[in-house]
Amino acid sequence: MDIRVGNGFDIHRFSDDVDRTLVLGGVEMPGERALHGHSDADVVSHTVGESLLGAAGLGDLGTHFPDTDERWRGVSSIVLLREIVAMLRADGWSVCNVDCSVIAERPKLSPHREAMESLLSECVGAPVTIKGRRAEGLGALGRSEGIACMASALVIRPD
Repeated sequence: MDIRVGNGFDIHRFSDDVDRTLVLGGVEMPGERALHGHSDADVVSHTVGESLLGAAGLGDLGTHFPDTDERWRGVSSIVLLREIVAMLRADGWSVCNVDCSVIAERPKLSPHREAMESLLSECVGAPVTIKGRRAEGLGALGRSEGIACMASALVIRPD
């Protein structure tokens, strides 16, 4: 059996576009300042996808969904994540779990954690856990200029 671990990281700055909606882990958070990006800028879903692609040795998000391709403008990152999971399955991989740490001063994640974990776990086909972390006022994240996320994924492929 082939067992692999992948790491993912993503960071997005906050957007000044009042028409955008903050989306984290596929969950919309109306009333919160949205993130800037080509797609919906879902930093959590992007990081989960990056960790899965890395574990399976299938490249990265930018290779498969470049921000120069208008097909992906404004797309739900859950759509991208479903595509990534399909790529893994086509290559014989199964996801065991994904664990994420979201670094943000705001919004508070606890009211949304269960919905994010449920949606991401259903999408990936395995448990996805979300933990909120603060930057304690340090640097750009501590000044609430954006949100970052790190994730680790475990995947297996039978011999």
